[in-house]
Amino acid sequence: MKNPAPPNKEISLDEIFTLSKKVMTVHGANEENGEAVAETVTNAERDGSVSHGLFRIPGYIKALDSGKVNGNAKPVLEEISPVIMRCDAQNGFAPIAHKYCLSSLKAAAKKYGLGAVSIQRAHHFAALWPEVESLGNEGLVGFTCVSYLPWVAPIGGSTPIFGTNPFAFAWPRPNQNPMVIDMATSSMAMGEVQIAARDGLDVPIGTGLSASGKLTTNAAEIAKGVLLPFGGHKGSAIALMVELLAGPLVGETFSYETAERDNSDGGPPQGGQLILALSPDLLGGINWANQAEQFFDKFEAIEGVRLPGARRYKNRKDGNIRKVNAELLEKIVRLTKHDR
Repeated sequence: MKNPAPPNKEISLDEIFTLSKKVMTVHGANEENGEAVAETVTNAERDGSVSHGLFRIPGYIKALDSGKVNGNAKPVLEEISPVIMRCDAQNGFAPIAHKYCLSSLKAAAKKYGLGAVSIQRAHHFAALWPEVESLGNEGLVGFTCVSYLPWVAPIGGSTPIFGTNPFAFAWPRPNQNPMVIDMATSSMAMGEVQIAARDGLDVPIGTGLSASGKLTTNAAEIAKGVLLPFGGHKGSAIALMVELLAGPLVGETFSYETAERDNSDGGPPQGGQLILALSPDLLGGINWANQAEQFFDKFEAIEGVRLPGARRYKNRKDGNIRKVNAELLEKIVRLTKHDR
């Protein structure tokens, strides 16, 4: 028998932002860093990405309280070539690094057709769509990926070596929101598994294994065990690709190395991020947009399908009020009083 649905409490997006910023600054982040994280959290709640919204705040706070993350970070962007940039996040949270590097990345891609930034010494705890959507809104194609802690076993094994290793891709569309794909290479994001475990819900078979290596639908058992890649050997291969792109390519660690240096405080570990921007105007010429829109028309004409990201955009039209797990909300309010 499943547990009853946990109680929720209504709260406005403005209140979510204010609360998120307050708890960050109470625990040592300066205004700039607190606002960057609060904006990321608020946008996740706005778009229905609850596993990357307020749910992440306790982890952010653990990382600040332990001293693992620099809440006063001021990232440094270095231009390696006209199209290659390296951003030292100064051991801060990733949202502040994005504020320091995305505008230069966009300018390079618009001028030269492409741009790439490697982000080092960052602590990423959020969804990836905000970065690439920002590029898509500027008429650019965007791609990004990160690795994480080793929670995912390669196909055929039961020992975790991959992170959930998400990637995101954005395609610009004239006069409308970009098409955005944001997905983990694991069968399910760990945050979603943790929420299912909290709420007493089952997950689909194939999501992961228990600590004893058995297939299970019990989310709490999977949270203690190991996740599996989506799509069998195909997802496993993509997870391997992300390990390389978000690790040695950007001067950072593989997921297992990330775990070895992490202090296990429950907050986001230090890692790297690759962000690419490409100009379809310069690479494809004048017809790229019309050609893509014709494809999207055919795609959406198929009964029962929708473009990736459509649900997020629909959720933005749902006004200013969101329902949040009441126990989580109470915990965050307590944290604003420095009560752990």
